[in-house]
This record gives sequence, structure tokens and C-alpha cells, in this order.
Amino acid sequence: MKVLIIEDEQAAAENLSYFLKSIDTSIEIVKVIDTIKEAVAFFKEEIVIELVFMDIHLADGISFEIFEQVQVQTPVIFTTAYDQYAIKAFKVNSVDYLLKPIDEDELKQAIDKYKGTQQEEPVAVQFQEMLKLLKGEQKNYKNAYLVQQRDTLIPLQVSEIAYATIDSGIVKVVTKANKSYILDKKLEELESELNPAHFFRANRQFIIGREAIENLQLYFNGKLILNINPKPKEQIVISKAKAPQLKSWMNDF
Repeated sequence: MKVLIIEDEQAAAENLSYFLKSIDTSIEIVKVIDTIKEAVAFFKEEIVIELVFMDIHLADGISFEIFEQVQVQTPVIFTTAYDQYAIKAFKVNSVDYLLKPIDEDELKQAIDKYKGTQQEEPVAVQFQEMLKLLKGEQKNYKNAYLVQQRDTLIPLQVSEIAYATIDSGIVKVVTKANKSYILDKKLEELESELNPAHFFRANRQFIIGREAIENLQLYFNGKLILNINPKPKEQIVISKAKAPQLKSWMNDF
């Protein structure tokens, strides 16, 4: 099987390549590409490939933009650390995905799914619909949550939320005024309800509001420290893999 990888993080590309060769020794990785520009040029050459693994966020934009510039008929499996609503779009459109960090068993399942199914809808049509979703054109986000304050329920406007975090299995939102409220939700559920233009999933413990960010601090091994206000109890560490996504998100709006 001839495979193309479109991924701008070298470590992620190497990890994916290793897993692919472990799963199926017949897999040939034709090329690893890290930009939209290079991907467009590759597809214009009409090189025969059977499957593409594609990250959503590349150094020069959202990878769906590739399909606005060139015809692509090859099935695609996305690798993404992006928002939950985008993942739902993949399911609806029958395009598979892998959530980073990639799990080898899930990768094998995705390959098996590819081998056992065929694309019925034109690839370009699917990606156009997903691009609309990623840009927020078909998504309604929460404007407020009903939270408890002692023996009273009050509406909390999303615009007042500085960040959300999980502490001992309990999800809490902290306001810009440094008030904390418990939400009876999973952090993943909360992530899917918040507009990704204004909130970013920093790591497994934190969702951060754009207006709460003070600065980014360089950390060791390509990681970042995200400093916000109000200041949480623990340091917010951004992984090396997620650091480019955060920078891109902060530059986009």
C-alpha cells in the first residue's frame, strides 16, 4: 500500500511512520509533506498513492484548503488534536480520523476500515463541508451555563469564563473575576460546546479562553508555558506537538 503523510511535526510524522510499518510491512511511505503548498504541488503531479494521512493544522494553514486548489480522489485519514465538533463531522461524512497522540490499536482499526470500505461521496465535497464546520459556519455554541451559587442557580455567560479545568474528576469553570463554579459535564463535552475561536484545549486538564491569555513562555524540549489571568493553581504546560497549534490559533483571530 502506497501512503502519503501530510504532517508538519517531525516527531509526529516519525511516530506515525513507525506504527504504520509495524502494522503492515507492505506499507510504503511515498513521501512526508509538511505544508499546504507542497501538498498541492504533489497532487498536481498525479503520483499514484492509495491512502493519505493528513494533519488538520499545518504550518501554512488548515489542510482542507488543499482541496480548494486541487482535485484529490485518494481516501484520507485525518490525524488531529482539534476540536470535538470537527471529529463529529468526520463521522457524519464517513471519513476516518485519529485523535493525537495516535494510538497504535486505533491506527490499525482505521486502516482496517479503509480496506473494508470505499468512498461513495466525492472526497472534495466532504472536505468542503468539513471546512465550513471548522470555520464555525454550521455550529451553534453555548452562550451561557446554569451554575449553582450556594442554594441558588444563576446563569453564567460564556463570555465571563476565563478557563475550565478538571480537578479530581470534577470540571470547574473559573471566571475573569476569579470565581469558580462546578459544571456537571466532562471536559470533552464542554470543549465541544465552546466556540473554538474563543477557547483552546491546552491539554488534558485545561480549556483556555483567549482573553485570559497573558503570554507564552518558552519551556524545555519545545514545550511552552501558558500564563493566564486569573492564575490557576498549577502550571499550564503545552506539549511540543500542540505548541504550533496554539501559536497558529493565537495568530488566526
